[in-house]
Amino acid sequence: MNPTPATDPLILYGQHFSSRLLLGTARYPSPALLEQAVAAAQPAMLTAALRRQSAANAEASRSFWTLLQNMQTPLLPNTAGCHSVQEAISTAEMARELYGTDWIKLEIIGDDYTLQPDTLNLVGAADQLLRRGFKVLPYSTEDLVLCLRLVDVGCQAVMPWAAPIGTGKGPLNPLALRTLRERVQVPLIVDAGLGLPSHACQVMEWGYDGVLLNTAVALALDPVRMAQAFATAVRAGRDAFLAGTMSPQDSAQPSTPVLGTPFWHQP
Repeated sequence: MNPTPATDPLILYGQHFSSRLLLGTARYPSPALLEQAVAAAQPAMLTAALRRQSAANAEASRSFWTLLQNMQTPLLPNTAGCHSVQEAISTAEMARELYGTDWIKLEIIGDDYTLQPDTLNLVGAADQLLRRGFKVLPYSTEDLVLCLRLVDVGCQAVMPWAAPIGTGKGPLNPLALRTLRERVQVPLIVDAGLGLPSHACQVMEWGYDGVLLNTAVALALDPVRMAQAFATAVRAGRDAFLAGTMSPQDSAQPSTPVLGTPFWHQP
């Protein structure tokens, strides 16, 4: 029986999601295109940076959040723009109070140039948020030890990058990402650095549980069509992983075996 979203859901912190695609909400040309892209992709969750929205015009910020809520897709506030543990915790608490959700995407910037996560403080911040009752999805690098420590403190999913955020380069370190998938026994969602639907399909073929996208869709010439393309690629990659791909061979192998073939059909 072929798997369907109902028989093969994405499960995070015990909650079932019918899609394995999470979608960001920044940098779209217009609110209308954002809404259409969400309708085309049908993502599991929508992410939005509370701290950056709060710094914007108050009326525009309220309008934006109203738009998100009207789309009736679960919201995943994130702590993008935070540079310290305390900033991240304060932002998460504000998000919970304002939007009534325990879900939080934990981001702590360690370097403003590469936007690399602060790997030294990420585990401690995740630990504190988990103790406060949050369902934490930490944004990390592909570092195996870091991801294992996040799981050790109680994270039931981890979100490693494929490449620096917004670059669209695709998986820069396939060996590390594949090793991570083999060693980490919780859902893994590739977050940041994917630029093409084929990138999303590839990591899903490796056994990743989902992908989170923003720039690759928002900055496409046709964001709506690109959102649909990524949604299709994620499903195809998941199907390929469940089907079991063939093992690569070092030399050519005949697709039609010679054994049992009449001699006049043999070379």
